[in-house]
Amino acid sequence: MLDHDYTTKEIFNKNFFKDWRKMMTDKERELITDLKKCDFRKMHTYFLEVSEKNKNRTKEEKQALKEKNEALLKEYGFCKIDGHKEKIGNFRIEPPGLFRGRGEHPKMGKLKRRVEAEDIIINCSADSEIPKPPEGHKWKEVRHINTVTWLASWTENVQNQVKYIMLNPSSKLKGEKDWQKYETARKLHKNIDKIREDYQRDWKSKEMKIRQRAVALYFIDKLALRAGNEKDEDQADTVGCCSLRVEHIELHEKKDGKDYVVVFDFLGKDSIRYYNEVPVEKRVFKNLQLFMENKKEGDDLFDRLNTSILNKHLNELMEGLTAKVFRTYNASWTLQQQLDLLTQDDYNTAEMILAYNRANRAVAVLCNHQRSVPKGHEKSMEKLKEKIDQKREQIKDAERQVKDAVREAKHGSVKEKVVADKKKKMLERMKEQLTKLEIQETDRDENKTIALGTSKLNYLDPRISVAWCKKYNVPIEKIYNKTQRDKFRWAIDMAGPDYRF
Repeated sequence: MLDHDYTTKEIFNKNFFKDWRKMMTDKERELITDLKKCDFRKMHTYFLEVSEKNKNRTKEEKQALKEKNEALLKEYGFCKIDGHKEKIGNFRIEPPGLFRGRGEHPKMGKLKRRVEAEDIIINCSADSEIPKPPEGHKWKEVRHINTVTWLASWTENVQNQVKYIMLNPSSKLKGEKDWQKYETARKLHKNIDKIREDYQRDWKSKEMKIRQRAVALYFIDKLALRAGNEKDEDQADTVGCCSLRVEHIELHEKKDGKDYVVVFDFLGKDSIRYYNEVPVEKRVFKNLQLFMENKKEGDDLFDRLNTSILNKHLNELMEGLTAKVFRTYNASWTLQQQLDLLTQDDYNTAEMILAYNRANRAVAVLCNHQRSVPKGHEKSMEKLKEKIDQKREQIKDAERQVKDAVREAKHGSVKEKVVADKKKKMLERMKEQLTKLEIQETDRDENKTIALGTSKLNYLDPRISVAWCKKYNVPIEKIYNKTQRDKFRWAIDMAGPDYRF
């Protein structure tokens, strides 16, 4: 970890040293008083050597490791639910290490201690065979709760969060929950016009609490913002809609030729920056001016609102409605609209994939699913450019050959005409390959700072993608990898080419 950015951060080193000293003996504590004087290079070199050795395993060693992992999966990777054998998602518990967190997390560098059997609660049927703990250990507790889907749980020591061992995403129960989630979003689609009418009317309410709730709901609907919970001091300062503070927005009556612009700038989930300049309705703008009156930096924008009040109201509007349902609805609706807009019947497969990724990208931008540019991006783009240049040279050469072959075939034998046809077909193939590479280059570059996977797995009704694939004869494996196909098996079986969200 020595070559990682984290080790240059003061808070990381401070937290690590504090936790490390707790683990030291009295003698070690006396000797080791300054982290800057500690040299970890020998350990670092050792682990690099181990990593290199693992990369260069022989075929036999790789096979032995594969068999060992398969044996572990067979023993620990399955459970029985309602008489059916189901795959378990994450049966391996995270090893001890240093906590990193996302963004500038105040607890980065703290020691994640080893999880022992004594920390773990097992959840199984009263009449089932209880799994045996490791020798010399016992479980913290064994429960028999049939209203939850977790099989084991423990509380990790850094953030005191409960962690779970759950079923694999491809399991029947998970599939049913997924289906219900997207059906709730479709139900919102039927009620959305009435809900929008209601909150727009509430912008004029005499009660400040109702006005604030209505403006917050507008942001959750229009911008797919998360609701946002209150944070403790030792948690990262990330916010959502309800916890926005005065310093997180700027109001401009005119900006870049647009009227009533709100500039949002705050850290959202996982400390990802949310920056957006949005023209809003005049009434929303005036309300925001009112909410900010006599407030200073650090004051809540929506001081009469919290997530409990908002969620209670949402559930009154429609059973099961939450801010996440709005995100799921708006994400799925955006994908459906974008696919309709960007897809053309005469596209080849590569062009279809580019259209799909662009539609998915519009959703990722809406949901603020960003990522930093991958480490190997520049190198892979250079390699791709080299391939494109080589292919262009090959095409030039092939064009010359075709020209010569056509000239010879005019007055030549049948054999020479066959050769000319073959060269023409080869040239066409090369041009198709070049188009494919150029599309790949565009796609890869457009995706460098956008994380498409999060929305694809969590917010997009998979039936939209499946129906699109079936309608335009795009192989489903071009959109979903094997794990995703297993997770969305229910959608692949259920959706026909005419399915609409």
